[in-house]
Amino acid sequence: MSEAVPVLTLDGPSGSGKGTIARSVAGQLGWHLLDSGAIYRLLALASERTVAALDDEAALTETAAQMHLTFLPDEAGETRALLDGEDVTELIRTEACGERASQVAGLPGVRQALLRRQRDFQQSPGLVADGRDMGTIVFPEASIKIYLTASVEERARRRYKQLKEQGVGVNLHDLSQEIAARDERDATRSVAPLVPADDAVVIDTTELGIQAAVEAVLGEARRRQALPGDD
Repeated sequence: MSEAVPVLTLDGPSGSGKGTIARSVAGQLGWHLLDSGAIYRLLALASERTVAALDDEAALTETAAQMHLTFLPDEAGETRALLDGEDVTELIRTEACGERASQVAGLPGVRQALLRRQRDFQQSPGLVADGRDMGTIVFPEASIKIYLTASVEERARRRYKQLKEQGVGVNLHDLSQEIAARDERDATRSVAPLVPADDAVVIDTTELGIQAAVEAVLGEARRRQALPGDD
């Protein structure tokens, strides 16, 4: 890793707003963006297509090392995810893909195979890295570490609204239980558990709108390091 290139890490559970906030922060700073969750979701989709079992660590690790992935911006400024040249952005955003990604992410071989790929995103002028272990494992020397959180109820409500807007039928109660179960699995796994880095600033977004959350992140970042927009 290049210590000369600044990194801002944004970790947190599903529904905490980190993806949307990371895109906005990266855009305002003019920095690169790493959506590590998308990488694990791409692996989940690739492994499903190769019919790899969720407990077959060797097969999953091989898939992680060999799959061809690309991230490209579209005309709207959103990031499109390509797997072996195919745009699979919508396919990896499903709840089923997210659930599979959460399970394969707990395998040590898989995480090691994807570690170098994630660190390769650290390029000038800077990087905003969004994920679950960005500040603890992938970029432990990052100078700006933020951990975003929100109540399970609020995170389920946000996801429910998002899915309904996409025309997906979903039950709010079931969604809350699924999110709570994923939180438990992510927080208690033996490899790279979902926890704030010791030097991370924790921001609760339960009562915050996106713009307020973005400003909170930028405010913390500017207090820790001179950034674009400082006086």
